[in-house]
Amino acid sequence: MIKSIAEKRQLIDQNIIVENRPGGAGKIALSHLDRNEGNPHYLSVITYSLLSNHILGKLGATYSDYATIAMLFNEYTTVSVRADSPIKDARDLVNILKKDPSSKTIAIATSLGNHIHVGAAKPLHAAGVDISGLNIVPFKSSAESLTNLIGGHIEVMAATTPNVISQLKAGNIRVIAIASQQRLAGDLAGVPTWKESGVDSSYESAQGVMAPKGIPAAAMAYWANFFETVSKDPEWEKFVASRQWELAFQATDDASARLASAYEQTKGVLGNLGLVKA
Repeated sequence: MIKSIAEKRQLIDQNIIVENRPGGAGKIALSHLDRNEGNPHYLSVITYSLLSNHILGKLGATYSDYATIAMLFNEYTTVSVRADSPIKDARDLVNILKKDPSSKTIAIATSLGNHIHVGAAKPLHAAGVDISGLNIVPFKSSAESLTNLIGGHIEVMAATTPNVISQLKAGNIRVIAIASQQRLAGDLAGVPTWKESGVDSSYESAQGVMAPKGIPAAAMAYWANFFETVSKDPEWEKFVASRQWELAFQATDDASARLASAYEQTKGVLGNLGLVKA
């Protein structure tokens, strides 16, 4: 979407090449930045996996090893059950898990300790659940988690907002809580926050953009201005809203400070889960 907007609005006079480099807990994608220190023509997406994989001991590098250009939007974790589940709301789930944290299978995607796991575990911990005893089942994708939830193979699913909207609208699932500070609009307007359910907790993950360490200050300013312009584009605003994300542009120093705070918050939750390695 960013590439499309940049080309339509002629925001850049060079070709933008987008490559997907999965694998190695992010090492493969990050290797391109590592090999191009000081080169402002290489950018990478920031997700909170950059934080959690370092804390989990899967990744030697973290956000501070790169040049943070901007954070673009917040995303939120939802908790869902089948439409016919006896678990009617978040209070029901908390009461069950406080008695026996392992009594319900909870699906996440794609790995233990990621932002989805943290986004579900943080409010449960705040509610008094022993989250180290949760029965968490990782699937390869949220689509696979959703299939297993609807098929009755698991009882609870945690996923970010874009992954639940279609089946919520179809009436196949009930979204019982969302980790946002305030209730969202649109298709998720009927979903209560954890705070509305009596649990004083929220959690947002975010996505942004970074560059190799050591790029010139002028390049940092150029890219920060570029992404701020994109973030204000009506097409981008519509795209973000359609996924129930929240616009949250922050540039350079503010974005780095945000990541530093998120790192400590994530480490605290992962510590309660018994997963900290870093």
